[in-house]
Parts: sequence; C-alpha cells; structure tokens
Amino acid sequence: MTADRQRPEAGASPGSCCSPQRSPGATTDRLRMSLEPTVPGPVRTGPGRHAVSQVALAGGEFLMGDARGDGNRGDGEEPVHRVRVGPFTIDATPVTNTDFAGFVEATGYRTEAEAFGFSAVFHLAVAARDEDVLGRAAGTPWWLTVRGADWRRPGGPLSALDGLGDHPVVHVSWNDAVAYCAWAGRRLPTEAEWEYASRGLLSGARYPWGDDLLDPAGQWQTNIWQGQFPHRNDLDDGYLTTAPVRSFAANSFGLWQTVGNVWEWCADWYAADYYSYSPPLDPRGPEHGSTRVLRGGSYLCHDSYCNRYRNSARSSNTPDSSMGNAGFRTVGQE
Repeated sequence: MTADRQRPEAGASPGSCCSPQRSPGATTDRLRMSLEPTVPGPVRTGPGRHAVSQVALAGGEFLMGDARGDGNRGDGEEPVHRVRVGPFTIDATPVTNTDFAGFVEATGYRTEAEAFGFSAVFHLAVAARDEDVLGRAAGTPWWLTVRGADWRRPGGPLSALDGLGDHPVVHVSWNDAVAYCAWAGRRLPTEAEWEYASRGLLSGARYPWGDDLLDPAGQWQTNIWQGQFPHRNDLDDGYLTTAPVRSFAANSFGLWQTVGNVWEWCADWYAADYYSYSPPLDPRGPEHGSTRVLRGGSYLCHDSYCNRYRNSARSSNTPDSSMGNAGFRTVGQE
C-alpha cells in the first residue's frame, strides 16, 4: 500500500495487498482432508450452541458488482449482473472471541495457526520478543510472521484476549471457519448471499449505509485506516486494530460491520472472471480453485491502495492462511 493511490495491476493476487498467504505446500494432506469438507451444501448438524444473534432475510434479486468504477483491477467486480438469492438467516455480527472460545472449549479444536505455530500480524500490533518475529511477508512488509500468534494471542505470545471478548475472532483460516460451522450446524455465506446482506435495502450503494464514507457530522462509519499507511494511524475512528462487533451502526437489514473491522471468509472458490459466467440464481462460485473469497475489507484498508471496504469489493486467500484481520460470520437456510 503506497500513498500515491496506485491500484493492483490486472491479474494481481487480490490477497497480496490485504493479507499474506501461507507458503505453497505448508498445509499437510492430513489437515486438508480433516478440515475441508465441501461447502456450500448439506450441513452436518453439530452439537454446538451458536449464540450469535440472527437476522432472517427473505432473499430476493439485486445487482451484484461494482457499478461505480471503484473496483481494483484484477479483483473481478465486473460485470454488474442480476442475481437472485433464496431465503437464509445470517449472523448479525461476525463470530466473536467469546463465541469461538465456546467452540474450542466444547471440542478441543486447534486452529491452523496453532498447528503451524505462527500467523501473520500487522507490524504495529506485534506483541512478541524479537526472536519470535520470523520475517516479513514478501511484497507486504507491514505483515510480520510471528511465532505464537493465534486467535488467543492476536498480537503474538505477549498478547491476550483481555477485554476483547466482544471483538471478532481473528487468526482463523477458512478451514477453521468451516470447522466451527460444522460444529454449530451452520455454514459460511456464499459470496452472493454476503453481498446481498451487506447491501441491505440500499440498491447499488457503495457502502452498507450509503455512498459517503463519513456521516453528515464528519464522523467515521466503519473501522478502517486513517493517516499514512502503513506507518501512522491517526485513530480517528478510535481503533488501531479490531473494534467490538457492535461498534458504529447496523445496516438496514440489521447487520453490523460488514465492511471494515475484519475481512470475512465466504464459502466460494475465487475466480477473477466468475461474474462473466455465474448463474443468476443462487451462484455458489467456481467448482474449483486455489483460493477462497474474502469480503468486506478490514481495519487496515486505506484508499491510498486497498479501497476494498465496499459492498462489491472482493479479495481472496488460500484456505489455510490466517492473519490478524480476518474472521467470519455464518448463515443457515430458512
């Protein structure tokens, strides 16, 4: 991310500016087989208690994609196309640290960050000894590989979740999110369901609340970066990293923080050209791929490079990748 408002070139990895990827081959076959069921599809009813408040949506038709020319080249936000989704319920907020702790306590589950022994932490949020900082992500030096960083210790071994129970869980991979869903009897939203829910009743709007980033009083309406990325955050919105999931205001459907705060994993495989051939009824993404869709942007987004804190914005990462700015919310069929 640079201060000269450059955008990624066509074909660039959409995950490259927003979140680092694990090295190819880092995940063992055992992990892939045990953690990656086919989704979306029939959901195993789990014994878990999913306590996140729900919003029931009747479904309907909407225009999916970037109609305002704000998109990053290579992300595949065009063409704008008409999509219909069926009824579903969706979490009003992302899954929180408290929610995820209940899952772990009930199952003994270990996240992939814990299994690998490291995860990606933004450089201003690191809480670790020098010897636990293993290196910088190639091309995105603001991301550090930190030994001992995981959902319980989001900044590294010297951090904890004290006071963060109502913040979104982070350092969860797509595989981890799917494991939670299987336990809870839920699933991840499709990319189309996510965008439909984020837009609410505001057809074609740039953000969940409308087209202006600031409210009429000049206040921020989401948790993103202010200042000069990546070295100075002026904290005008009050947060360096995550905010409580019910900060700011809900959209017209009653969903909180679909843009900003943390990226949210979706069920779909990612393809930059998918909109050119996706079906009009309940699209579920390509049949195959190497990365999964992420939606919504995060506290690190800044318009000098990553303006992906919009309803139509897309990104992706490998299913085993974890980082300090990505979480998830779940859905169920009505």
